[in-house]
Amino acid sequence: MAEARSATETARHEVRFSGSGGQGIILAATLLADAAVATGNQVLATQSYGPEARGGASKAEVIVSADEIDFPEVTAPDITVCLSQEAFDAYSRQAVAGGLAVYDERLVETRPLEGRRLVGLPFTELAETKLGKAIAANIVMLGALQRLTGVVAAEALADAVRRRLPAKIVELNLSALELGAESAAHAGASAPADPPA
Repeated sequence: MAEARSATETARHEVRFSGSGGQGIILAATLLADAAVATGNQVLATQSYGPEARGGASKAEVIVSADEIDFPEVTAPDITVCLSQEAFDAYSRQAVAGGLAVYDERLVETRPLEGRRLVGLPFTELAETKLGKAIAANIVMLGALQRLTGVVAAEALADAVRRRLPAKIVELNLSALELGAESAAHAGASAPADPPA
């Protein structure tokens, strides 16, 4: 069994994205993984498919490490994202002590998580009211996550959007990243320095 880690060990991050089918969880994980690879990290990404992907709690996971990844599963995520109530109920308590749980405050009713930091932001509402596209909530979340954690550089994430998404929706999604980062900043979230790009 893998040894539990402290969230203060910054050479490695275990990130779990969770939500319901149709919320873009897998795309968010793919963009984070792409940005991490492009900046020289070792990366492992996995997604869950099957019945859960059609509405229940589903997940996608990314391990980002400066060193070789010797165990291919997320065992103690230091960053957990929950975009639905079912996801919060299923995964939030699995976060490592000292870890961060980020959630959509309009879709999730939280419960206390002792020893873990909770940050709620209105990702879906922001995407709908500011961008006119609720479907961009996953990218708004990704911008906020970058601002909250510094797990990858902001520009590396923007470059991943440019590489991975069709040209006709790149500008919308770059705006979504910026909107997410601004929402995290306005919520009083600390902004770690970007890692080297």
